[in-house]
Amino acid sequence: VIILDCAPTGESLRFISIPTTLEWYMKKVFKMERTLVKVARPLAKRLYDVPLPDDGYFKAIEDLCGRLSGVDRVLCDPNVTTVRLVANPEKVVLKETQRAFMYFCLYKMCIDAVIMNRVLPDQVRDVYFKDWRKGQKYNLRKAEEYFHPVPILPVNLFGAEIVGYDSLKALSERIYGATDPLERFVAEEPYQLIKQDGHYCLKLKLPFVVKEHIDLSKISNELVLRIGSYKRHILLPRQVASRTTVKAKIEEPYLNITFSGGTHEQGEA
Repeated sequence: VIILDCAPTGESLRFISIPTTLEWYMKKVFKMERTLVKVARPLAKRLYDVPLPDDGYFKAIEDLCGRLSGVDRVLCDPNVTTVRLVANPEKVVLKETQRAFMYFCLYKMCIDAVIMNRVLPDQVRDVYFKDWRKGQKYNLRKAEEYFHPVPILPVNLFGAEIVGYDSLKALSERIYGATDPLERFVAEEPYQLIKQDGHYCLKLKLPFVVKEHIDLSKISNELVLRIGSYKRHILLPRQVASRTTVKAKIEEPYLNITFSGGTHEQGEA
């Protein structure tokens, strides 16, 4: 279980793209770059004071890729890994959580719960918090609408900072009660490839995505999907990659990509 309790900025979400990005680099760039540097290094030593990377540098990258090999398959397997997002019942925070939800789906990771933290308890009746409580109740209802069927797990604001085993145990009991925290609450896979009427359709669960933020292209046997600053390379089966026509349509919460046409080896959409 991966629990993300931080602002879903580019930096904090970058870790989910590292395995796939590194795999793409190793397949597409690494060997060519290593060879070019090896050939250019003797000449560069004569012309420049700045040395080019030696072979030890490339060996270190190769070793890192080897250690990370298979990590993406573990992260994308809903039977092994699930993600739980932590949010507060506030408008801006919910928007950021929607963005994090979408990016995890883009990288084919299963989100099985949203923990709604710092909810004001019922015993807080001070008039000062009246509007605050009203806003939280409204945002909790919106969260249930946004993330359905993913369950919302509310937890009340504690009277003191959560420090130490006893406090963490109490927090766990408030979130999960008698339920096993390692139980999978949702097992839906973000990607589905189906065949309909002779066409192939790739269904990607990408809730909250906006059409203007999507850039889609097909290059040889890869589908390249970019949403904002994030890019995902999806390797297509041969019978799908051979289709020359690619069309996409948003049917919330899915981005449906249809492959049709002839059987050429390359195409773009």
